[in-house]
Amino acid sequence: MAVDILLGLQWGDEGKGKIVDVQTKDYDIIARFQGGPNAGHTLEFEGIKHVLHTIPSGIFHDKAINIIGNGVVIDPVIFKKELEKLAQFNLDIPSKLIVARKAHLILPTHRLLDAASESAKGKTKIGSTLKGIGPTYMDKTGRNGLRIGDIELDSFKEKYNTLKEKHLEMLKHFEIQFDLEELEKPWFEAIEDLKKLTFIDAEHYIAKALKEGKKILAEGAQGTLLDVDFGTYPFVTSSNTISAGACTGLGIAPNRVGKVFGIFKAYCTRVGSGPFPTELFDETGERLQKAGNEFGATTGRARRCGWIDLPALKYAININGVTDLMMMKADVLSDFPSLKVCTHYNYNGETIDYLPYSINGDDIEPIYKELPCWKEDLTGVTAESEFPKELNDYIAYLEAELEVPITLVSVGPDRKQTILR
Repeated sequence: MAVDILLGLQWGDEGKGKIVDVQTKDYDIIARFQGGPNAGHTLEFEGIKHVLHTIPSGIFHDKAINIIGNGVVIDPVIFKKELEKLAQFNLDIPSKLIVARKAHLILPTHRLLDAASESAKGKTKIGSTLKGIGPTYMDKTGRNGLRIGDIELDSFKEKYNTLKEKHLEMLKHFEIQFDLEELEKPWFEAIEDLKKLTFIDAEHYIAKALKEGKKILAEGAQGTLLDVDFGTYPFVTSSNTISAGACTGLGIAPNRVGKVFGIFKAYCTRVGSGPFPTELFDETGERLQKAGNEFGATTGRARRCGWIDLPALKYAININGVTDLMMMKADVLSDFPSLKVCTHYNYNGETIDYLPYSINGDDIEPIYKELPCWKEDLTGVTAESEFPKELNDYIAYLEAELEVPITLVSVGPDRKQTILR
């Protein structure tokens, strides 16, 4: 058996949570492989909207085991609140949710460092969610981090205090007021709740599951263009959001990867700072934002909106090895006067069709192709045979350009509004 991977191809917010939820029926295990509570995976069914931050999106299905992998960073307080919100649905959390011992913990002082660092950057801030993600990954790579497995050790409190003192020394360089005792109390209470779950050595668990023929889906967070190595640096997240991140974030070998499902919106959005070549600053951008309800699931911040960007999509498809494309929010584009597709960039006076090293300045301009738009409301469509001609033409054009089949089209937020092709 192989591990399939599902991830975003843009700047996050593509709709990964919904598709993981839809696909979970076909898998035995859903495993998050990177990121932390900066993620906001939205699921909607039976008239209820759910937003998950750390917990994998397969949690609402009876048979699936959900793993929080070693590549994830966990804030116990946010995690506890997430569990409390799920309590009303009578889910058997202890048997359905397990956590990798090698996953790192976000300390209260990580969040303080995040806020202090972002504030000090002034106009050059990167748009952090201020969840302590960056400082936690810095401690991970700096070999100072505190991990889930440390909770089981007698020396846990000592390890915590050592890292806390290091952070307090760093915080002396910033003008920031805080009451650490007030932050620590709920943190240690949440640690006690974490102890009620099963901790695993995920690499061994997954290897055994594969040997037993179990089907596994690795769930990514954020999006390819936010990858710390291959995204629009420095306006990126602190983890590897690409398919290779599933290998290091779960402990699976590259030759065990099967399908790679790449999810993209029928247009583009971005939250926070950073370059966005096709961003719209006019009424069309405002219309996209309103029609698509483009507000961050984690922060509530308004998302910047623009037309689809093929050079960036081709780049994301290439570095992820995408085998299947899934197009989200096709319904949002209904009844626009026309659609625009960015096919190339004018970059420093040259026409290119790839994502260059730097797109942070004003030296890049999108070149568009215009396509007809459909008038029909797609939200009630139940089969591909009901697609209007213009939508079929749009899909065919994208498939020809991207050279990967679009196997799923989403026409609304509910899990039922999902059309397989």
